[in-house]
Amino acid sequence: MPIRARESLGSLEGKRVIVRCDLNVPLVDNVITDDGRIRASLPTIQSLVSEGARVIVISHLGRPGGKPNSEFSLAPVAERLGELLGNAVTFAGDTVGPSAHAVVNSLTNGSVAVLENLRFNAAETSQEQPVRAAFAAELAQLGDAFISDGFGVVHRKQASVYELAQALPSAAGDLIVNELAVLERLTEAPQRPYTVVLGGSKVSDKLGVIGHLLPRVDTLLIGGGMLFTFLAAQGHDVAASLLEKDQYDTVRGYLEQAKRLGVTILLPTDVVVADGFAADARHVVAAADSIAQTEFGSAGIGLDIGPETSETYASAIRASDTVFWNGPMGVFEFEAFAEGTRAVAEALTEVRGLGVVGGGDSAAAVRQLGYRDDQFGHISTGGGASLEFLEGKELPGLEVLGW
Repeated sequence: MPIRARESLGSLEGKRVIVRCDLNVPLVDNVITDDGRIRASLPTIQSLVSEGARVIVISHLGRPGGKPNSEFSLAPVAERLGELLGNAVTFAGDTVGPSAHAVVNSLTNGSVAVLENLRFNAAETSQEQPVRAAFAAELAQLGDAFISDGFGVVHRKQASVYELAQALPSAAGDLIVNELAVLERLTEAPQRPYTVVLGGSKVSDKLGVIGHLLPRVDTLLIGGGMLFTFLAAQGHDVAASLLEKDQYDTVRGYLEQAKRLGVTILLPTDVVVADGFAADARHVVAAADSIAQTEFGSAGIGLDIGPETSETYASAIRASDTVFWNGPMGVFEFEAFAEGTRAVAEALTEVRGLGVVGGGDSAAAVRQLGYRDDQFGHISTGGGASLEFLEGKELPGLEVLGW
């Protein structure tokens, strides 16, 4: 059954419409360092404004532990949203309290408000369904309809994602509809050659997606901290590099499965090895099978794929018609160890078919490295949700919308 789209709610003019966005943006000293998720939420909000709805935006930010914490306030997000919309956005200092009710009651047709961080209330993420339902009922008192548009949280059974969609007439927003359209292209008859690039720190974070995608892809490229578990599983000494020893058997199983399926798994042939985890750490390039033989010995730590590997990976990406990338190739936050991630990002801009940046750290990386969103086929707003979708898992926030 197709997901309930916004049109199913009929005319929303004059209606109080609660929109669950994912505005979990990075903040440094209350300054937003990447507003990509706010920009991604604009189409749905702008459409509702033009329709004359009274828009009530809700979101979480960070992990405040179920109680108010000014460090995680959505006030800077509300201000930035207003700048992007070109109209003032009213901010409520609570989520279901007096401020929220006063702000919502003051809304006029086409105006927008942002309520304070949902996770200032512990009930939002409670493991107990009745507790979540009670909080959702309080939220529902503020609106006449609900639009779920935070793709980054649809894999979570939380009050504002699941129970609120049951408490009000509900539908998916434009962002979720568009995300699903792209992800379906990755899973249902993708154009070939189909390459998946996986990075990030842990193999265990990607186990499900590797297992689910292996029978569906042509090439799998491995980078990031997880590459060292692959190398170690093959018997290589990776010195002090990040390792998950409990995943050796799983990794060997995937390598054997890939051979049986005729899938190419590319592992690094060279690595950038440093004498510590720091932006100014001394570093050298070493062959992937000689990491422990650098001048740093057993203290060496791999922090990026090497230049030879970067070129090999870039060539494989450019030769593909469909590419999904999730996870940086190295510690891109440090300029000296960002070249592998940069090479992958650059190649992804040259894919002749569909090139997808899989959200999370990958999206942050391409923006930090100076790339524009429109240089890629799609930048997902849901790292974890995208991976679980590609694993074939059922996502509660989509199921409740009829998916």
